[in-house]
Amino acid sequence: MKKLLPIVFLLVGLGAGVGAGVMMGGKPPEVPEGDQSHEDAELDAAEHETKVEASHEDVTENDYLRLTKQFVVPLVAQDRVEGLVTVSLSLEATPGNSDAFYAKEPKLRDAFLQVLFDHANMGGFNGAFTRPENLEVLRGALSEVAKREMGDEIHGVLISDIARQDTH
Repeated sequence: MKKLLPIVFLLVGLGAGVGAGVMMGGKPPEVPEGDQSHEDAELDAAEHETKVEASHEDVTENDYLRLTKQFVVPLVAQDRVEGLVTVSLSLEATPGNSDAFYAKEPKLRDAFLQVLFDHANMGGFNGAFTRPENLEVLRGALSEVAKREMGDEIHGVLISDIARQDTH
Protein backbone atom coordinates (compact mmCIF):
# COMPACT_ATOMS: atom_id res chain seq x y z
CA MET A 1 0.00 0.00 0.00
CA LYS A 2 2.86 2.39 0.81
CA LYS A 3 4.28 1.89 -2.67
CA LEU A 4 0.96 2.65 -4.34
CA LEU A 5 0.25 5.84 -2.42
CA PRO A 6 2.69 8.12 -4.36
CA ILE A 7 1.28 6.87 -7.66
CA VAL A 8 -2.29 7.54 -6.52
CA PHE A 9 -1.34 11.05 -5.35
CA LEU A 10 0.39 11.76 -8.66
CA LEU A 11 -2.61 10.66 -10.71
CA VAL A 12 -5.06 12.63 -8.53
CA GLY A 13 -2.85 15.73 -8.74
CA LEU A 14 -2.45 15.34 -12.48
CA GLY A 15 -6.23 15.03 -12.92
CA ALA A 16 -6.87 18.07 -10.71
CA GLY A 17 -4.31 20.10 -12.66
CA VAL A 18 -5.86 19.20 -15.99
CA GLY A 19 -9.34 19.99 -14.66
CA ALA A 20 -8.19 23.36 -13.32
CA GLY A 21 -6.49 24.16 -16.62
CA VAL A 22 -9.66 23.40 -18.56
CA MET A 23 -11.82 25.44 -16.18
CA MET A 24 -9.44 28.42 -15.99
CA GLY A 25 -8.48 28.52 -19.67
CA GLY A 26 -9.63 31.72 -21.27
CA LYS A 27 -9.58 33.39 -24.62
CA PRO A 28 -6.60 35.51 -25.61
CA PRO A 29 -7.30 39.24 -25.37
CA GLU A 30 -8.77 40.70 -28.52
CA VAL A 31 -7.06 43.72 -30.03
CA PRO A 32 -9.44 46.31 -31.45
CA GLU A 33 -8.81 46.99 -35.12
CA GLY A 34 -7.81 50.60 -34.51
CA ASP A 35 -5.06 49.62 -32.03
CA GLN A 36 -3.01 47.60 -34.51
CA SER A 37 0.10 49.41 -35.70
CA HIS A 38 0.87 49.87 -39.38
CA GLU A 39 3.92 47.57 -39.15
CA ASP A 40 1.84 44.83 -37.53
CA ALA A 41 -0.76 45.13 -40.28
CA GLU A 42 1.95 44.76 -42.96
CA LEU A 43 3.39 41.70 -41.18
CA ASP A 44 -0.07 40.14 -40.87
CA ALA A 45 -0.75 40.72 -44.57
CA ALA A 46 2.61 39.20 -45.58
CA GLU A 47 2.04 36.24 -43.26
CA HIS A 48 -1.44 35.69 -44.72
CA GLU A 49 -0.04 35.72 -48.28
CA THR A 50 2.62 33.17 -47.30
CA LYS A 51 -0.02 30.89 -45.75
CA VAL A 52 -2.24 31.17 -48.83
CA GLU A 53 0.69 30.29 -51.12
CA ALA A 54 1.66 27.36 -48.90
CA SER A 55 -1.90 26.05 -48.83
CA HIS A 56 -2.07 26.08 -52.63
CA GLU A 57 1.25 24.22 -52.92
CA ASP A 58 0.54 21.56 -50.27
CA VAL A 59 -2.95 20.28 -50.96
CA THR A 60 -2.31 16.94 -49.23
CA GLU A 61 -1.70 18.28 -45.73
CA ASN A 62 -1.52 15.60 -43.05
CA ASP A 63 -3.99 14.98 -40.24
CA TYR A 64 -2.83 14.93 -36.64
CA LEU A 65 -4.55 12.25 -34.60
CA ARG A 66 -4.24 12.72 -30.84
CA LEU A 67 -4.34 9.69 -28.58
CA THR A 68 -7.11 10.31 -26.08
CA LYS A 69 -5.18 9.63 -22.87
CA GLN A 70 -1.67 10.17 -21.59
CA PHE A 71 0.72 7.29 -21.07
CA VAL A 72 2.03 6.81 -17.53
CA VAL A 73 5.31 4.89 -17.37
CA PRO A 74 6.75 3.78 -14.02
CA LEU A 75 10.52 4.08 -13.58
CA VAL A 76 11.65 1.02 -11.65
CA ALA A 77 15.06 0.61 -10.02
CA GLN A 78 16.00 -2.12 -7.55
CA ASP A 79 12.41 -3.41 -7.48
CA ARG A 80 11.06 0.02 -6.41
CA VAL A 81 9.16 2.66 -8.33
CA GLU A 82 11.62 5.58 -8.41
CA GLY A 83 9.47 7.87 -10.52
CA LEU A 84 6.83 8.25 -13.19
CA VAL A 85 6.95 9.62 -16.71
CA THR A 86 3.81 10.90 -18.42
CA VAL A 87 3.78 11.15 -22.20
CA SER A 88 1.16 12.51 -24.61
CA LEU A 89 1.36 11.33 -28.22
CA SER A 90 -0.19 12.24 -31.55
CA LEU A 91 0.15 10.58 -34.95
CA GLU A 92 0.83 12.39 -38.21
CA ALA A 93 -1.25 10.58 -40.82
CA THR A 94 -2.61 10.82 -44.32
CA PRO A 95 -5.99 12.61 -44.30
CA GLY A 96 -9.06 10.40 -43.93
CA ASN A 97 -7.62 7.81 -41.55
CA SER A 98 -9.20 8.99 -38.32
CA ASP A 99 -11.86 6.24 -38.25
CA ALA A 100 -9.27 3.49 -38.74
CA PHE A 101 -7.06 5.14 -36.13
CA TYR A 102 -9.75 5.28 -33.45
CA ALA A 103 -10.80 1.69 -34.23
CA LYS A 104 -7.21 0.52 -33.65
CA GLU A 105 -6.38 2.88 -30.77
CA PRO A 106 -6.48 0.20 -28.02
CA LYS A 107 -4.03 -1.98 -29.95
CA LEU A 108 -1.82 1.05 -30.70
CA ARG A 109 -1.84 2.08 -27.03
CA ASP A 110 -0.73 -1.41 -26.02
CA ALA A 111 2.12 -1.39 -28.54
CA PHE A 112 3.16 2.16 -27.57
CA LEU A 113 3.15 1.22 -23.87
CA GLN A 114 5.47 -1.69 -24.59
CA VAL A 115 7.87 0.64 -26.43
CA LEU A 116 7.73 3.15 -23.56
CA PHE A 117 8.34 0.40 -20.97
CA ASP A 118 11.31 -0.89 -22.98
CA HIS A 119 12.69 2.66 -23.29
CA ALA A 120 12.35 3.13 -19.51
CA ASN A 121 14.00 -0.23 -18.76
CA MET A 122 16.97 0.71 -20.97
CA GLY A 123 17.42 3.94 -18.99
CA GLY A 124 15.97 6.17 -21.69
CA PHE A 125 14.19 8.36 -19.13
CA ASN A 126 17.23 8.76 -16.87
CA GLY A 127 19.31 11.92 -16.76
CA ALA A 128 18.70 14.47 -19.52
CA PHE A 129 15.96 12.44 -21.18
CA THR A 130 14.67 15.44 -23.19
CA ARG A 131 17.82 15.82 -25.29
CA PRO A 132 16.97 15.71 -29.00
CA GLU A 133 19.01 12.56 -29.66
CA ASN A 134 17.25 10.72 -26.81
CA LEU A 135 13.80 11.75 -28.02
CA GLU A 136 14.69 10.84 -31.63
CA VAL A 137 15.38 7.25 -30.53
CA LEU A 138 12.00 7.13 -28.80
CA ARG A 139 10.17 8.73 -31.76
CA GLY A 140 11.80 6.25 -34.14
CA ALA A 141 10.70 3.24 -32.09
CA LEU A 142 7.17 4.63 -31.70
CA SER A 143 6.95 5.41 -35.45
CA GLU A 144 8.07 1.90 -36.33
CA VAL A 145 5.32 0.40 -34.17
CA ALA A 146 2.69 2.82 -35.53
CA LYS A 147 3.59 1.96 -39.14
CA ARG A 148 3.49 -1.75 -38.35
CA GLU A 149 -0.02 -1.43 -36.86
CA MET A 150 -1.51 1.19 -39.22
CA GLY A 151 0.53 0.89 -42.41
CA ASP A 152 2.08 3.58 -44.59
CA GLU A 153 -0.69 6.06 -43.75
CA ILE A 154 1.33 7.03 -40.66
CA HIS A 155 4.11 9.54 -41.34
CA GLY A 156 5.38 10.03 -37.81
CA VAL A 157 4.73 10.14 -34.09
CA LEU A 158 4.70 13.46 -32.26
CA ILE A 159 5.57 13.70 -28.59
CA SER A 160 3.31 16.57 -27.60
CA ASP A 161 3.97 16.45 -23.86
CA ILE A 162 6.47 14.68 -21.61
CA ALA A 163 7.14 15.02 -17.89
CA ARG A 164 9.04 13.11 -15.23
CA GLN A 165 8.18 13.02 -11.53
CA ASP A 166 10.57 11.36 -9.07
CA THR A 167 8.88 9.70 -6.10
CA HIS A 168 11.57 10.38 -3.51
